[in-house]
Amino acid sequence: MVSRPAKPITVALIDDYDVVLVGLAHMFDAYRDRVIVAEIDANAPLSDPIDIVMYDSFAQPESDHHEIRQLVANPRARQTVVYTWNFHPELIAYAREHGVRGYLSKTLPARELVAALEAVHAGEEVISQPPRRTEMSMALDWPGRREGITDRESEILALITQGKNNAEVAALTYLSPNTIKSYNRAIYRKIGVSSRTQAVVWGMSNGFTPDHHRIDHWLGGP
Repeated sequence: MVSRPAKPITVALIDDYDVVLVGLAHMFDAYRDRVIVAEIDANAPLSDPIDIVMYDSFAQPESDHHEIRQLVANPRARQTVVYTWNFHPELIAYAREHGVRGYLSKTLPARELVAALEAVHAGEEVISQPPRRTEMSMALDWPGRREGITDRESEILALITQGKNNAEVAALTYLSPNTIKSYNRAIYRKIGVSSRTQAVVWGMSNGFTPDHHRIDHWLGGP
């Protein structure tokens, strides 16, 4: 069993979407004696020295290897973990090879997520069990959730809104092009559009474009 550190671990959360990051930050609210969110970064560099940088893969999947390398190399972050639903063996192997110390599932309840971060902080490598795709922590949030769009559909629509074509979305999500087409049809039905152009316009009007600022000192954190 990993002993708890003498003081709370400081964590920076990294993704391009505020709604995703704020939902994740709230998972730690009941554990502020163990984990303090120091920064929430949306398209902004780390500014505070922190114990763990937590890279949420929503709409900027782990196949963005360049960003992961930058996070691992950042002297302000002592350890890097990836927080994801995608457990493709190639992604895990790449992350481990390049110094990522934790590959954590979005199905983990808050108490297990906190314990995993403490283990990483203590020097362990933590790789979650691959989740069943129907699972997702209900504490999380994503664009379009209130409109009935699932987490996977939301990520695909975000990538479409960013200008990615079907082949690029398939490569980024490690899904087949036919699967992406099926998701597209389901998304179009839910948002009431009939074309990709209309879907992009809807996405731009409903929070599916990346954010460009940082939230410092979450709930009075350092």
